[in-house]
Amino acid sequence: MYTIQDLNLLQEKGISQAQIEAQLNYFATGFPFLPIIAAASVEKGIMRINEKDEKVYLEAWQSYLEGNEKVTKFVPASGAASRMFKDLFAFIDAENDVPTTDFEKTFFEHIQQFAFYKVLNGECKELFGKDIPTLCAENRYKDVVRALLEEEGLNYGNLPKGLLLFHSYPEGNRTPTGEHLTEGTYYAKDQNGDVNLHFTVSEEHKPLFEALIAARQSAYGQKLGAKFHTSFSIQKPSTDTIAVDMNNQPFREDDGALLFRPGGHGALIENLNDIDSDVIFIKNIDNVVPDRLKAGEAHYKNLLAGVLVEMQQHAFYFLEKLDSENVTSEDLAKILAFTKNELCISHSETFSSDDELKTYLRAKLNRPFRVCGMVKNVGEPGGGPFIAKNPDGTTSPQILESSQIDTSDEKAMSAFKNGSHFNPVDLVCGVKNYKGEKFDLTKFVDKNTGFISYKSKGGKALKALELPGLWNGAMSDWNTIFVEVPVSTFNPVKTVNDLLRPEHQ
Repeated sequence: MYTIQDLNLLQEKGISQAQIEAQLNYFATGFPFLPIIAAASVEKGIMRINEKDEKVYLEAWQSYLEGNEKVTKFVPASGAASRMFKDLFAFIDAENDVPTTDFEKTFFEHIQQFAFYKVLNGECKELFGKDIPTLCAENRYKDVVRALLEEEGLNYGNLPKGLLLFHSYPEGNRTPTGEHLTEGTYYAKDQNGDVNLHFTVSEEHKPLFEALIAARQSAYGQKLGAKFHTSFSIQKPSTDTIAVDMNNQPFREDDGALLFRPGGHGALIENLNDIDSDVIFIKNIDNVVPDRLKAGEAHYKNLLAGVLVEMQQHAFYFLEKLDSENVTSEDLAKILAFTKNELCISHSETFSSDDELKTYLRAKLNRPFRVCGMVKNVGEPGGGPFIAKNPDGTTSPQILESSQIDTSDEKAMSAFKNGSHFNPVDLVCGVKNYKGEKFDLTKFVDKNTGFISYKSKGGKALKALELPGLWNGAMSDWNTIFVEVPVSTFNPVKTVNDLLRPEHQ
């Protein structure tokens, strides 16, 4: 089945034949749906923290930062910004030469409010010898868009979001990358003033990120009283997945080579696993706000981190108790109550002996922890918090996407459509065990939670396989705690016009 060319490609990528066979089997059989018990809510599965407890958690995190543990902020930043400009690309190809849709009209009516306006105006002068107002007066709106998106201009249509100008400041406008540097000082700066950040980027754009950071971090550090330690990684070739044709046979390019595709953001569990840190914050590259709003947003990041360290400390104490010789049946009942009431893990089995219960409790406590901020559902597309059934028969909090839900299951679909909360990708992770040893995060992935999508290459239809999502199946076997946070903490930029919202001005 495999040619010498195929085997050489597999070796180059670090992918085994066994991995390929497993992927081909998923194409043939599909992925099982995850059984949903209910949507998580403040009545079941989502913490709503009162003012008194909030103070306790905030103090816990500040105390933690004064210790010797290492904290890192992890930012997935490899995604291209092309989808941000989908409507503007459509405008270039449209028959109309002047703004016609509401989106196009909004963009041009408020174009001077964008942080990139000044550099775009300069680019228009360079390319066309005229500024933006003049070009618009001559109905040359498409030239303005070309200057923004195409390679001969600013090339925003091909760059990642992290390199685009998002916000305006008197001292110089700022990219999301710069905003993440600044934001990190609000909740991830240790007692020595160190702030560790890690960006996952594409290999193509890594030099641009490195240049941007090199040009900015010294000045930011002086201004903010911080020492930034920034690192980068790219998605590993070994996490690429094979593509197949409509008959589930390996898709071959015109030269006969097997076609591999990136495995989606779930592949980044490998990058996350490589970070030597005690606590890791995860936040998407485009979910940033200007400085005037950072303190309010960071308040909740500190809160989530406080919940994490408090819950971990309880689990660590219980694990040490389980290791001791004097653990009593009363102790075991208390530990079991912690897994049920605080971690929302339920079980249907009965334990025939204390030793059997100990084994169960160790398995549930001695694994990575994550605390996830959840906002009220405001109709945004994407996943949400649920109570789901696990392969071992227990139920626990899980973040699910629509692709993981059986659309023929009325109960599951009702829970998905009517859920009270939404996942904004606001995570704080504890990735070391009670002995201070780092978990191998790849051991906690539910490989049955990927999904299949339909694409094309060279005009030929194909199927692509997405690995279990980073905060979905890739973290399936973690201890998960949902905490309600206000929707003001969720400010993504999905389209360029989102930058016109008050929170980005």
